[in-house]
Amino acid sequence: MADKSRITKKYSNGEITIVWKPYLCIHSQKCFTGLPEVFDPAKRPWINASGAETKKIISQVEQCPSKALSFFKNSEGENQFSGDSETETVIEAKPNGPLFVYGNILIKKPDGSEEDRKNVTVFCRCGNSNNKPFCDGSHLKAGFKG
Repeated sequence: MADKSRITKKYSNGEITIVWKPYLCIHSQKCFTGLPEVFDPAKRPWINASGAETKKIISQVEQCPSKALSFFKNSEGENQFSGDSETETVIEAKPNGPLFVYGNILIKKPDGSEEDRKNVTVFCRCGNSNNKPFCDGSHLKAGFKG
């Protein structure tokens, strides 16, 4: 049985494929406030890959702070996006929000398992996440200040 917590969904317009990893999403709302004709959480499926020009979609996907959204050009294939970061690790505490870690990291969990994360990982600072240690956007509802 597949692990539902690691589901990845893909939506294509023929030119590009939008990749959505819901387990990385911190619900910043940048996608649907920036390009509602493509990203509409009230609809199913919530991503309409044909809703805007490819260039606009790419620009919006690149603004996803958690990298829950990514894309690849269909002509180049899925493996052209690796998500690897060649820069050093940077940690940034967002005001009233999560802790962003930019770079490649290894997370050691309490149960002894390990998980590699690439590019951006977003950790909970408010203590309300249902996906600890990762942020799930609960700080917004909780009114977290810090």
